[in-house]
Amino acid sequence: MTSPTQKHNHSPSTETAPEVGQPGAADSPCVAVCSTLFEDVCRGCGRTIMEVSNWVFMDDAEKQAVWVRIRAEGYPRRPGTT
Repeated sequence: MTSPTQKHNHSPSTETAPEVGQPGAADSPCVAVCSTLFEDVCRGCGRTIMEVSNWVFMDDAEKQAVWVRIRAEGYPRRPGTT
């Protein structure tokens, strides 16, 4: 447990996400902060436009690869966090 005076380390996680289809794993990294209309990468989830549009067609291995990449890049970013 950290004390109120200790600072939390908010650096991007390089840990792998839970395996797709396993307990604790979200099916989609979407955090409802979509910004893929004029940008190549969504500011909310970190996926490319192609990854967002093809997510439902991806198999578990493809989804897991996306999860690993976006987690390493500090995504998904929920509203109110940096």
